[in-house]
Amino acid sequence: MTMPRLRLLLRLLAIQRVLFRHGLDEFIVQIHLFRPFRFLLYLWPFYWLGRDTTRPRAQRLREALQELGPIYVKFGQSVSTRQDLLPADIGAELAKLQDQVPPFPSAQALAEVARAYGRPASEVFAHFEQQALAAASIAQVHAARLPDGEEVVVKILRPRVREQVEQDLEVLYAVARLAERWWRESRRLRPVELVAEYEKTIINELDLMRETANAAQLRRNFEGDPKLYVPQVYWDFCRPNVMVMERIHGIPIDDMPALLAAKVNIARLAANGVAIFFTQVFRDNFFHADMHPGNIFVDARDPEHPKYCAVDFGIVGTLSEGDRRYLAENFLAFFDRDYQRVAQLHVDSQWVPPGTRVDEFESAIRSVCEPVFNKPLKDISFGQVLLRLFQTARQFDMEVQPQLMLLQKTLVQIEGLGRALYPELDLWETGYPVLKAWVREQAGPRATLRRLRRELPDLRYALEKLPGALRRFVEANSNDRPAANTVPEQASTGSRGNASSRYWLGAGATLLLGGVLFLGLGADPHWVGWALGVAGLATLWAGRPRP
Repeated sequence: MTMPRLRLLLRLLAIQRVLFRHGLDEFIVQIHLFRPFRFLLYLWPFYWLGRDTTRPRAQRLREALQELGPIYVKFGQSVSTRQDLLPADIGAELAKLQDQVPPFPSAQALAEVARAYGRPASEVFAHFEQQALAAASIAQVHAARLPDGEEVVVKILRPRVREQVEQDLEVLYAVARLAERWWRESRRLRPVELVAEYEKTIINELDLMRETANAAQLRRNFEGDPKLYVPQVYWDFCRPNVMVMERIHGIPIDDMPALLAAKVNIARLAANGVAIFFTQVFRDNFFHADMHPGNIFVDARDPEHPKYCAVDFGIVGTLSEGDRRYLAENFLAFFDRDYQRVAQLHVDSQWVPPGTRVDEFESAIRSVCEPVFNKPLKDISFGQVLLRLFQTARQFDMEVQPQLMLLQKTLVQIEGLGRALYPELDLWETGYPVLKAWVREQAGPRATLRRLRRELPDLRYALEKLPGALRRFVEANSNDRPAANTVPEQASTGSRGNASSRYWLGAGATLLLGGVLFLGLGADPHWVGWALGVAGLATLWAGRPRP
């Protein structure tokens, strides 16, 4: 047996041992595929050795996820955002994974700091609190103070966390390959590609310099915005395994008693959360993709206009221009109840097979989506909606899009936060204006001008080469010397025609060049640039060489 396979086998046995020790076999046998084999549990040694079922099931589940490692904790965090879909006891217990994961010892934290800076924490910071302020699956944070007196938090990666993550990624890949081999639905659900997408996300999260850059970018995007505040990062103190940023003070987003006591405008807060999400995705194409309650606080100093404060920027998402455009158009068509457009967009983007009948797909989408319109969150059974969407996807052989995994996860988290904050929230009414404004801007002259400015260096290079290219084109398509059997009058006519053609081509190239430069340099009014460009193209067409 090769070393990787042996390592995988040992990890699977370790996972199995943890599940049985915490008495989680009761969850496993609830899966209908395993019910016929329940009697085999009595033959398994782990069933009789050290199995604990005295504690509540939710507590055993949480502790098992914590023991299994970062990937499993993150799974529990994501699931915990949907309290409406979970039994009450499990939902409450899994919520503790958001910011109550047991910290690693302070001695290890000090050792990691010393290793990162090459000197002890006492020489780097004016004060360093040894007891962790909060702990999560990947890292934990300590309060500290910089030499200039600035209050900060120091985020430190857990020791050996990369090794744990890589081990569990091997397990995920093994399960995905088995599914691909033996499960008929795997071609549509693309499990190996999903794991590969997740691998990129989790590995990036282990580099705190990347997280620092994410925080700096998000802060620039929302500089001066009244809805979201992103703390400042201190680059001079950041390392791949240690990150230092401004300490913020706010109310945890899921602490409803504190928010109510501060007289926060909950309806505005919930609506702002949806607007922030759509702004990040469509305006900036850079969105915070780990928005569980442990990462979101509320600045309630102005309770009528509360502000979100975000932390933990290890997971951010971006989309390709094509995916973003199709998603925006899908959302708008959905908001307008234009289900035929939704169906056609799915076919155009090849999210469903090319031969899909648009009318049938439209009818299926309408049957799922129409019942949830004009209803607040509290009246929508998203469990039922999701189930019907899955059935529709299977019916029309719709493939999963791995590149949208982070967006879908974040959308589910946002909806969960909205439900917890303000169940009367209308997601559609809140998101529609943001999307409409973005689509209008993308189709307008300003967007074209931005693209021209971005591509101006390439345009300048191309325009520098344009005169030579036109000259070669004219020479290749003209003949100033008459053929031997051409009469003098014909030769003279051909010469005048070629000269006229060169004149028109030169004039057209000049007009086109002027239009491109006019637009590329952002001169006003814009219509002059467009007029010059159109005139240039028309002149080039009129002066094209003719036989």
